[in-house]
Amino acid sequence: MAPDSELTVVQVYPELLGTYGDRGNALALLHRAGGRGLPARNVTVAPDEPVPRQGDIYLLGGGEDAAMLLAFGHLRADGGLSAALDAGAVCLGVCAGYQLLSREFAGPDGAVHEGLGVLDVTCGRLPGARAVGEVLAESTGSAGAGFLTGFENHQGDATLGAEARPLGRLVRGVGNGDGRTEGAVQGRVVATYLHGPVLVRNDDLADHLLQLVTGPLSPFEDRPVQRLRHERRRAALGPARSWWRRQSGHRQVRHG
Repeated sequence: MAPDSELTVVQVYPELLGTYGDRGNALALLHRAGGRGLPARNVTVAPDEPVPRQGDIYLLGGGEDAAMLLAFGHLRADGGLSAALDAGAVCLGVCAGYQLLSREFAGPDGAVHEGLGVLDVTCGRLPGARAVGEVLAESTGSAGAGFLTGFENHQGDATLGAEARPLGRLVRGVGNGDGRTEGAVQGRVVATYLHGPVLVRNDDLADHLLQLVTGPLSPFEDRPVQRLRHERRRAALGPARSWWRRQSGHRQVRHG
């Protein structure tokens, strides 16, 4: 990114893919860019508008099954998002956005749909009850550091192929549905089932996306976010707190 250029954050179809506060992910990116004095703007794209191909970071949020399928039809017909990602743009997909970026995903009736194929991930349906509740995961180091928090509300799972890596190692919650992992990272694309919004709760993750565009960032401490992170971690851990301490070997973990 050139020093005098403006970072562009593109919200893709927030009318369809914007449940559970996922629009706030754009605000988090603009806030953290502004904290470093970096010029940034937010572009919102409606389903009847072309997706710009020159954006820096693209955001796809969550949505109900019908809205997700409608969004998928527009994305396939438009081709702008795929072109931008092929050219090296950064992308965050949340919940329905995660599934749309996958190789294939299953609808509520079990029918399998071809995804955009950006991620080497296959999304099916969780057996039994819907996954609802707080999630805590330990970052794998693929994107950010420390821990990840969020809340999930989904029926989908995710099986990662050889080209994708998990975003985090699951401590509490359902995540990808394998009992071990949450989310996926592949190149400049990050996907997760975490709402919250996830970038408000996890400032390291927001900075990771920014740095993929800008390069190294100067420090920016946001105390309200730090308080939120620790409160949500305590809420998610509950009886699992002793497990976390055993797994971490009582080491000091950097938060945020």
